[in-house]
Amino acid sequence: MASVTMRSLSGGDAGAVELDGATFGIEPNIAVMHQVVTAQLAARRSGTQSTKTRAEVRGGGAKPWSQKGTGRARQGSIRSPQWRGGGVALGPKPRSYAQKTPKKMIQLALRSALSDRAAEGQVVVIDAWDFEVPRTRDAVAALAALEIEGRVLVVAARDDVNAWKSFANLTEVHVVSPGELNAYDVLVSDVVVFSRDTLPAGSSAAAVSEPVVEAAAAEAVEAAEAVEAVEAVEAAEAVEAAEETEAGEAVEAAEETEAVEAAESPAGDEEEQAS
Repeated sequence: MASVTMRSLSGGDAGAVELDGATFGIEPNIAVMHQVVTAQLAARRSGTQSTKTRAEVRGGGAKPWSQKGTGRARQGSIRSPQWRGGGVALGPKPRSYAQKTPKKMIQLALRSALSDRAAEGQVVVIDAWDFEVPRTRDAVAALAALEIEGRVLVVAARDDVNAWKSFANLTEVHVVSPGELNAYDVLVSDVVVFSRDTLPAGSSAAAVSEPVVEAAAAEAVEAAEAVEAVEAVEAAEAVEAAEETEAGEAVEAAEETEAVEAAESPAGDEEEQAS
């Protein structure tokens, strides 16, 4: 797994993060990337082009002249394809250019594209887009602090409205959500910028900055202490319940003994009287 330095919005270091080797460390498959990108660009075509055939062009219902006797070539309609103003033979009609691409091929193309950018050192990870308000000036300053130039692909969370609006007016920046990330957008961009929350699966367990690690350790200690306290209370309650059970059993045994003695005493008195 490759390790990259996580940056803050001001350009400083915020720790290190481990990139998932299965996503950012594979050998790029150029043939698959080409096929997937070609299919994606084909699917973007509207396919609304249309031409009229000789049956759809207005006019041409009557035969222009007789079949024989004129010395001219025989014609059946002035809207035949060879006539000016006639219909178009074999012209384009509305159609869909979409291609069926297997899901595994699409995923492989995306991982290949990300691996190619990671190998070139063009994958940037920031802690978070902490824009207080949507402002293009702040977005430009953040990119300058991160020393990012060229066409930039920003992967931002859907609920990060300030980031989406801040980058909206920058023509060289394209913002997508993690679910919209695709091979074409990665390949057409010079730099891909992720936040710590939008890294692909497998990179979330990466090492982050020391304050974050310390906070996580403190939370783990508190959780362990809480579990121990609950277990101690449950153990005390179990001991009390066991003591109450033993006391109840002792009382029942004493009552049974007294009952047995009371039942045997009249029989002994009768035997003495009979003797």
